[in-house]
Amino acid sequence: MSQLNILMVLTSHAELGNTGEKTGFWVEEFAAPYYVLADAGVQITLASPAGGQPPIDPKSELPDFQTDATRRFDADNAAQAQLANTLALSEINPDEYDGVFYPGGHGPLWDLTENTASVTLIEALLSSNKPVSTVCHASAVLLNAKDATGTSVVKNRAVTGFSNSEEAAVQLTDIVPFLLEDALQSAGAEYQKAEDWHAFAIQDGLIITGQNPASSALVAEKLLAHLNK
Repeated sequence: MSQLNILMVLTSHAELGNTGEKTGFWVEEFAAPYYVLADAGVQITLASPAGGQPPIDPKSELPDFQTDATRRFDADNAAQAQLANTLALSEINPDEYDGVFYPGGHGPLWDLTENTASVTLIEALLSSNKPVSTVCHASAVLLNAKDATGTSVVKNRAVTGFSNSEEAAVQLTDIVPFLLEDALQSAGAEYQKAEDWHAFAIQDGLIITGQNPASSALVAEKLLAHLNK
């Protein structure tokens, strides 16, 4: 079997609403799946709307949120160099990839939800029978994608993402542009969740989603299992 090539798409958005605080992608949600895939021999390509270095959510670099995967990334010069030079999302050819993984963090709510290159990518992959995987807030990237009949790709599908109660716990309910759990339900998804902060990932057809940072490796493992079937 030829080497699998997975695209990881990160946010380019750094401003946490109008709070004056910074956001971006959550390091663990990138690092954990990155190494699950890399250790399995997968070729990983990184992209973002703006290209170049995506913004890291500074909170995700705090000591409380470090894991074996984030520590490994901190010592991995090659991975850091790759992250600093992400490709521009608009230049990506979906045909070159076997699937996509979207790490979360609050950034995607602002710049990836309605990004036309991202929506086109997701629609192209799904129509080619290729899996789309997301974790945490990145499940928002599914909201505007449609199938060939013009129906939302999440309609009547079991999906998860950062829950309303988790958003309340981090006190950002009034800051985010929308609540992901509500938005997925409004799009017709069968939203599911576990307890706050517990690992939970679900696959429905080609769509694989994880609820929160604790779920990121689980999503990557489900993506791998699907591709290796």
